[in-house]
This record gives sequence, C-alpha cells and structure tokens, in this order.
Amino acid sequence: MNDQSISAATSATIRVFIALAPPDHAKDELARQLRPALDTYPDLRWNRIEDWHITLAFLGELPVTAVPPLRAALAGLAAGRRPLELALRGAGHFDERVLWSGVEGDLEGLHLLTSDVRAVVKDRGIPYVDRPLRPHLTLARARRGDATSVTRLAADLAGFSGRGWPTERLHLVGSNFGRGPGPIRYQDIESWPFEGR
Repeated sequence: MNDQSISAATSATIRVFIALAPPDHAKDELARQLRPALDTYPDLRWNRIEDWHITLAFLGELPVTAVPPLRAALAGLAAGRRPLELALRGAGHFDERVLWSGVEGDLEGLHLLTSDVRAVVKDRGIPYVDRPLRPHLTLARARRGDATSVTRLAADLAGFSGRGWPTERLHLVGSNFGRGPGPIRYQDIESWPFEGR
C-alpha cells in the first residue's frame, strides 16, 4: 500500500499498530481446534483468521503523515533481525471478555524486538503509551452480559499446543479500513522480511 492509497482509504488519520502474523499453517492449526467452538459459542464476536496477529506496539490514531517516517526505520530494523521461533500455546482471557491464545518460544527475542520497535516509534516523535508486552493472539470477544463463554472456552483450549514456526515479516498495519457498524478490518500498510542471520 502506498502513501496515496493510505490517504484515499482514510481521512486525515489512521489507526496503526506494528505486529507479527503467524503463518497460515499455524493459524489453520488453531482454527481447526476452534471449529467446534464456533457452533457452541455463536454469540462471541470472532476475529477473522486473516486478521490474527501479535501486537508489538499499538500506536492508536495517527495523522497519515506520521506513517511514512516509520517505514524506512522499520524496514531497517527487520532487515537486521533474524526470524524468531514462536508457537501458539494454550488460551486465556482478559477480564472474562477477551479470548486469546498464548505465544511461546523465543520470548526473550520477542521482548527485545518489541523494545526496538517501540524505540523506533519514540525516535520518530510519535506519542506512545508504553505498556508491558503480553504476547497473545486475540481470538474473540464476548458481548456485554456474557460473563461465562470466554472463561469456559479458555479452559477448553488450555491444552492447545501448536507447532513452532519462524516469524517471517514485521507488519505495519492500519485498522480503520472498513470502519462502520461491522467488524474492524486490518490491512498491511507495508511489511518487511526478517533477513538477519
């Protein structure tokens, strides 16, 4: 996506985050495990499998002019980094409303990458609220008044153990595409391969 399409797809701002995306085979493995839950818990708001990601830095609503300076710095960061070995494992919840799958593997490397990504953001003068990284992949959200579906499903998925995979790319993502009454849609603004050795 180029700068003109960012401007055309949005008004003067865009909601932005920087993330890792599991490869399709890892997402498919988890999706197969979740398939029975889609029928059992139809009232949960399920995230689309193509939108599953591990957020490293949520930047929030930014002027579209703040995006281009991030590109070169993130490209350089990815080019100098080796892929991390990660896996999706288990499940849990935030506040009985958000269902997630956990992330295991090279968590030290993941925390270092996250620190470097956040430093790039700060070095570009972008205001950022630094929160501790809790590596996870958000799967679904409960509707108001449903205090049990997510906790039951998290318990059912606690034993999930996906195969390991190398991270392939660092993603700069816009999440305001298709804003409106429907679900949020994510789209890569750009992504860069991890090329370090």
